[in-house]
Amino acid sequence: MNPVVIVIVVLILLAVGAGVFLAGRTERRALPTPAEGAPPRSAPAPREAGAAGGFRGEGLGGKVKAIFGRGGDADVWGELEDVLLKADVGPKGAADLVARVQADFRDGADPAELLRAEVLAILGQDEALHLATDRLGVILVVGVNGSGKTTTIGKLATMLVGQGRKVSLAASDTYRAAAGEQLEVWAERAGAHLVSQDRGADPSAVAFDAVKSALARGADVLIVDTAGRLHTKQPLMEELKKVKRVIEKAGGEVDETLLVLDAQTGQNGIAQVRAFAEAVEVTGVVLTKTDGSAKGGVVLAVREELGVPVRYVGVGEGPQDLQPFAASAFVERLLGG
Repeated sequence: MNPVVIVIVVLILLAVGAGVFLAGRTERRALPTPAEGAPPRSAPAPREAGAAGGFRGEGLGGKVKAIFGRGGDADVWGELEDVLLKADVGPKGAADLVARVQADFRDGADPAELLRAEVLAILGQDEALHLATDRLGVILVVGVNGSGKTTTIGKLATMLVGQGRKVSLAASDTYRAAAGEQLEVWAERAGAHLVSQDRGADPSAVAFDAVKSALARGADVLIVDTAGRLHTKQPLMEELKKVKRVIEKAGGEVDETLLVLDAQTGQNGIAQVRAFAEAVEVTGVVLTKTDGSAKGGVVLAVREELGVPVRYVGVGEGPQDLQPFAASAFVERLLGG
């Protein structure tokens, strides 16, 4: 074969090969990332995270014992307060805890055990959801955008359907892009019925229709999503109040108002707690993203700030990764070491 022809053929083959390689790279880069709040296409198997909720970080028990290794002089109380602050307990909670432990401390006492008892006293008894059994139970879910609200609703619906309940969802967050679509995916996966309207519709109108639909379908539970535009706080809070009034006007009764809070926000999340508590009667908190760098002390801060229980913790992205909160297991995780 003519050498020139051979060279041309080789060059053509190299060019085609390079084109295929670059096309493959471009296709891989163009793969869409999952939208926020959308369930994973292939959810991981439920993990045995335990009711402690997967909080990270070294247990405080060893640190507390080290602090008190030299005795109960005045400096140790300030050091104990610093340790609690670094665990996201919060200024008020840390100061109160130190005062209680100091009041009970005697020579020979185990300060870690004293702290354990005080933390358990603050958390109180574990409480399950309080939902009516003789009428439609309504759960209003609130929280800022990005806290994991949509994902939590999907997990909660999955859990309730798994208990044999007939569940409806109301897509009353009509402002955030794709919120309704994400909730639709979760509803289909959980086996729940979804009521939604076009983006920008009146959230209260969606809630009204959802109550009427749930009553007509004989649903056991209705979970109502809401907007989370905290940067326009006052209009949002007034909107939440209106949604609750309209639910009651439609013939429903709100049994639970759950505040979804990103555990990784730490003390910054307490401002969110205050804002929502001013607008609606929060009855419980769901802490999400506890499988990351979240510190457990935020649980105490929430309890001190609101006086309401942490009901659930999110420990992963799968539909089953919503665990009931158990105070005893949490304390073991927080104070272990």
